[in-house]
Amino acid sequence: MEISAAGRFEVRITAADVGKRISVRRLAGNGLPGEKFTDTVGVLTSWDDDGMLTIARRDGLIVRIPESALVAAKVVPAAPARRRGPAATYREVARVASRGWPPLESERLGEWELRASGGFTRRANSVLPLGGPGLPLDAALDAVRRWYGERGLPAYVQTATGAEGTQELLGAELERRGWVREVSAELWTGATAPVADRAEGAGVVLSRSADEAWLARYQRKGVGEVALRVLRGGPSVWFATVPGEGAPAAIGRLVVDGRWAGFAAVEVDPALRRRGLAGEVMAALARRALEEGASAAWLQVEAGNTGARALYTGLGFGAHHAYHHYREPAADGR
Repeated sequence: MEISAAGRFEVRITAADVGKRISVRRLAGNGLPGEKFTDTVGVLTSWDDDGMLTIARRDGLIVRIPESALVAAKVVPAAPARRRGPAATYREVARVASRGWPPLESERLGEWELRASGGFTRRANSVLPLGGPGLPLDAALDAVRRWYGERGLPAYVQTATGAEGTQELLGAELERRGWVREVSAELWTGATAPVADRAEGAGVVLSRSADEAWLARYQRKGVGEVALRVLRGGPSVWFATVPGEGAPAAIGRLVVDGRWAGFAAVEVDPALRRRGLAGEVMAALARRALEEGASAAWLQVEAGNTGARALYTGLGFGAHHAYHHYREPAADGR
């Protein structure tokens, strides 16, 4: 926090700092002397005429703080690049992740990509905004809703928070317009070689296609042709299987795109968990990725998946940014 030469806290932000990353301190409770401080770091998304600040934290949570409660505040530099693992901008990783889970249909709206795949996963059925839409926001959102409505799909916009170049301001504008954040997750990055070195990868069978056995273990039931086309899409796709009785003991999916290896659908028979099978699958896929020249890796994980987060942390991965899917408001306003 900012402390003056005289030892006093100072507020060194104004409404002109909307869009910048800030750190603020306020008194908790009633704001009486001696009470505990509460600190918040995030992007200042608005400062309205009534003196209310809105801050989007790294995890996407929106915090509202009255100006009168501020004790100290300052603009801070963008979050530093990770000290380990691959250096990458948000735009680079977002584009790679989209190509690794490609939609069946897409259309450009300025620098927004409208993606549709018959409703199979929000990632393949949402707008990826990597710049401006070339229209005023309300007109752009109207165009988005029409485009998805013509396909019998709800309109979703995928935004990101927590890295330089992410879309905290867009997320705040969507919330102000009644769009509802339904799902949040994180994209993690790491190095490929350490993953390959952590386990033998023995007993893992790799294939260019997802066969019936692989699909029997995949957690999304009733996978149809649309889903199969998404799963098989991407620059260089591999499917891993650890054979088991009746259905595979474990599976995984890899897509190699230049220097990047993307891991997905790493699933283990619930009765066989905590035996290292997920690590074996990751190791086998990582070796294949290295053979194709991919030194960096990415994957996506939900906040509540504690088992997966522990596994990926142990493999050297760390959060790069969070992403969120906003659904259009209901037509009746509810």
